[in-house]
Amino acid sequence: MKYKGLVFDFDYTLGDSTEGIVVSTNYALEQLGYSKAGRESIRKTIGLHLEEMYKVLTKEQGIEGKVSEEAEFARLFIEKADEIMTEKSTFYPGVLALMEQWKEQGYKLAIVTTKYCYRIEGILEKYKKTGLFDLIVGGDSVKKPKPDPEGILMLLRSWELPKEDILYVGDSLVDAKTAQAAGVDFAGVTTGTTTKEELGNYPNIGIFARLGLLPV
Repeated sequence: MKYKGLVFDFDYTLGDSTEGIVVSTNYALEQLGYSKAGRESIRKTIGLHLEEMYKVLTKEQGIEGKVSEEAEFARLFIEKADEIMTEKSTFYPGVLALMEQWKEQGYKLAIVTTKYCYRIEGILEKYKKTGLFDLIVGGDSVKKPKPDPEGILMLLRSWELPKEDILYVGDSLVDAKTAQAAGVDFAGVTTGTTTKEELGNYPNIGIFARLGLLPV
C-alpha cells in the first residue's frame, strides 16, 4: 500500500448534511435580523468554518457582517444544529461499506472536518458505526480551522506517521488548500459544489467522481 492512513473531510465527501446546515444557517441569520439565504448560496459555503460562512452570506445580502456578531452567529447555528443535524445528516450510499473494506485491508481511517467531533460521533452512532474511524479531528479540536493544517498535523503526531503515508480526500478548495498546507497528498472528489477544474488547480493525485474510484 502506498498510504497507511486515509483521511477524509465529511460534508460532500463522506456524506450530506445540506438540509440541517440550511435550516441552522437561516435560523442564525434570522435571529440576527438578516434575511434567509438561498439554499445554493449556503451550499457553496459548506466546508467553511462558521464565522467565515457568516461573512460570506451577509456580504451576499449587501451587508458587511459585524465582527461582534460572528461568534453569536456560530452559537445560534450550533444551537439549532444540536436539535436537528444528526437526524438530517446521511452518509452517501456505499461509503460506510467502503470504509469497512479499507479498514479490513489495514488502512488507518480518520475524519478531519470543520464539524464538531460530537456531531460526527452522533452521525456514526445513528448508523451504529461508532469506532469505524480511528480518529476524528473536528472544528472543536483545533485552534485554527481548515485550511490551516493544524488538524492534519495533529493527526500525524497522533499516528506517528510521516506525511508521505497520508492521503487527504475532500471535495472543496478548502480541503485542497489544507492538504497543500500540511504537505500531504490530496485526492479530490466532485460530490460537492466544486468542479474538477477548480480542484485541479491544486496539487493532487487525481480528481474523482466518487470515493470508490480512489486508487488505494
